[in-house]
Amino acid sequence: MPEVQRLIVLGAIVLFGSLALGAYQAPAPAVPKVLDIVKLKDNLYVITSSSPTPRELFSGGNVAVFITDAGVTLVDSKLAGWGQVLIDKVKSVTNKPVTTIINTHTHGDHTGNNDAFGKVDVVAHENTRANMAKMDAFKGKEPFLPGKIYKDKLTIGRGQDQIDLHYFGSAHTNGDTVVVFPALRVVHMGDMFAWKDGPLCDRNNGGSCVSYPKTLAGVMAGIKNVDIVIPGHSPMMTMKDVQGYQQFMTDLVAAAQAARGAGKTVDDAFAAFDIGKYAGYKNERVKAAMQAVFDEK
Repeated sequence: MPEVQRLIVLGAIVLFGSLALGAYQAPAPAVPKVLDIVKLKDNLYVITSSSPTPRELFSGGNVAVFITDAGVTLVDSKLAGWGQVLIDKVKSVTNKPVTTIINTHTHGDHTGNNDAFGKVDVVAHENTRANMAKMDAFKGKEPFLPGKIYKDKLTIGRGQDQIDLHYFGSAHTNGDTVVVFPALRVVHMGDMFAWKDGPLCDRNNGGSCVSYPKTLAGVMAGIKNVDIVIPGHSPMMTMKDVQGYQQFMTDLVAAAQAARGAGKTVDDAFAAFDIGKYAGYKNERVKAAMQAVFDEK
């Protein structure tokens, strides 16, 4: 090959090789999964729903860790794939085994690691058990479905270890459990009260935005002597915040129903809804909640 041709070919190889290298993007380094834990009482902790960035490391809902003489009760079990991290975080505060998991409702970010702790007692409302049985995630994992169910109220343990489970009606789903630790004056609300924003009303699992205010009113009437509220996905709150959420939902449903009755659209209802009346509230999900009210008729 003449020298000029050889140089041209060599230059082309270098050029295309450089372009190929420039186009190649090395995979981003794996970001370790991290969970935070908050101490509420000497024997009650919350493994929070917060995660480091990026957003794909969303871990699921707040998990209560209740340490008793007999073992550990968890309320919810986060999103699948977080099992070992969850186990390690529980072990960071106690060497006692997990013996019970209470699922507040059916969604995968609250039931995803029921199988991570071996065969334990799993407890939920009867409607939640039925909803979970339909989930693909539990196909072939039936032993990790709730084995103990209830209809209106269930008490587990006694004295300082007592846990009361209450059902007040449809809201986020048709099986939302409110979990009370009476000796500690703490309640876990699950996603019935997930955040200060419009709720997700999962109609495929029996949820009802129309029923939401009445269900929350039942919580306010039926749950007393509570100082701390564990929401589904937010920092700790109080029953005053639950009361505020009940009023917010009452107003949201009334506004949506009035707009629909007047022949207006969801966009009209959303535009007229004054989120500024509710301190600390967002409106990222308000329109979707109003749409759910429109759809329920």
